[in-house]
Amino acid sequence: MDSCIFCKIVRGEIPANKVFENDRIVAFRDLNPVAPTHILIIPREHIASVSAATADHEATLGALLLAARTIAAEQGLEANGYRLVINTGNDAGQTVFHIHVHLLAGRYLEWPPG
Repeated sequence: MDSCIFCKIVRGEIPANKVFENDRIVAFRDLNPVAPTHILIIPREHIASVSAATADHEATLGALLLAARTIAAEQGLEANGYRLVINTGNDAGQTVFHIHVHLLAGRYLEWPPG
């Protein structure tokens, strides 16, 4: 966990362009955006992935989605819509093993994705 880049952002060891934070969640703009709006929403608690989550994480997982809704409203994204993505594991494209939600918006997002 000590080498987790998202844990370092939570601790303030690595700067990030934060758009939201509370006692459970930190959200910041992605350094390599794939849409005009690309925000990463992470829990302060280190949970490697959805697969690693347990019933003890229920409140934190709910807080992630509620934070996404709040951020989308604050960013003015509700009118045209937005996408929330959680990649779990290597084949899904997870590259940082600290659970996170990608909030994507600002252009039409094709379906199905990649």
